[in-house]
Amino acid sequence: MKQSGNHDAYRMAPVLALLLGALAGCASQKTPATADVAVSRAAVDAAANAGAAEVAPAEMQSARDKLMRANQALTARDYQAAADWANQAEADARLAQSKANSAKAAQAAEEVQRSIQALRDELSRSSAPVTR
Repeated sequence: MKQSGNHDAYRMAPVLALLLGALAGCASQKTPATADVAVSRAAVDAAANAGAAEVAPAEMQSARDKLMRANQALTARDYQAAADWANQAEADARLAQSKANSAKAAQAAEEVQRSIQALRDELSRSSAPVTR
């Protein structure tokens, strides 16, 4: 009988190995998905702080919607979907932030051009001959 018990243990070893492998796979998927969601949340926050909601509202809304879906997938333990949604949300947020940064740079360039023109106007008035 003891021999039969040993055979049962040997037959169960592959099953246990598969179960342990599956559990390890689930745990390894959860960590990257959680990290992806955190990174996309930070990207959405950074874009919002850059003023992207005013400049690129469609991209910001898309990023927020996808981040919400990533969180829902994470809650449902669908780690692959969570990672996919999070990566898409991050891409949308980075696009929105880029648009906001571009708009700010264009505005700053316009202000510099106005300042230069004001200085030119002042110089032309100062160097104009005085008539009496």
